[in-house]
Amino acid sequence: MSSEADKALIAEFVEVGKSLYDRGYATGAAGNMSVLLEDGTVLATPSGSCMGRLDPGTLARVRPDGEQIAGAKATKELRFHLAIYANNPDIRAIVHLHSCYCTALSCLDNLDVNSVVRPITPYVVMRMGDIPLVPYYRPGHPGLAEELARLAPGHKAFLLANHGPVTCGKTLTEAVNNAEEFEAACRIFFTLAGHRDHIRYLTSEEVSQLRK
Repeated sequence: MSSEADKALIAEFVEVGKSLYDRGYATGAAGNMSVLLEDGTVLATPSGSCMGRLDPGTLARVRPDGEQIAGAKATKELRFHLAIYANNPDIRAIVHLHSCYCTALSCLDNLDVNSVVRPITPYVVMRMGDIPLVPYYRPGHPGLAEELARLAPGHKAFLLANHGPVTCGKTLTEAVNNAEEFEAACRIFFTLAGHRDHIRYLTSEEVSQLRK
């Protein structure tokens, strides 16, 4: 039986999904989320579900090894969620979206694989630090889990090439806030497309101060 804390987290999970959908961060059945419950099991969006219409009664619940114990079949991308949890104990919630500006960035060639967002404002640096690029794999491919397992220690966000963003947090709220901040940074980047020669990026000293 779910604890009161788990029940509150399930309610928040459904509310967050609807908020992301209603504000255009998620469309159709795209994207997925997960969160760790009190007993260490993982609550995740079901396969093919719409974030705007999640049903608390059908949310997938799985063990850390991937064994499903309740709800509808979990998203096919659950494997990379589990890989992140297994390799970064600070992470307790994960949001994967196909939000417009982050996904547009993921389709560009010659991105810095160690940090896809050059620091224009302080906020991505403060909240997520470097955001590495994950090479392209089809959705659900085990290679995604392998790459994210390797990159998970020390990172809170990733960009999947030709696919979209993955953001993490110690709480579901933090993971969602990071998703929104990442999307905002990418939107600023594309808004400044006609002024690339005149962008003032933060200096290495300014970035170092933010990291402290």
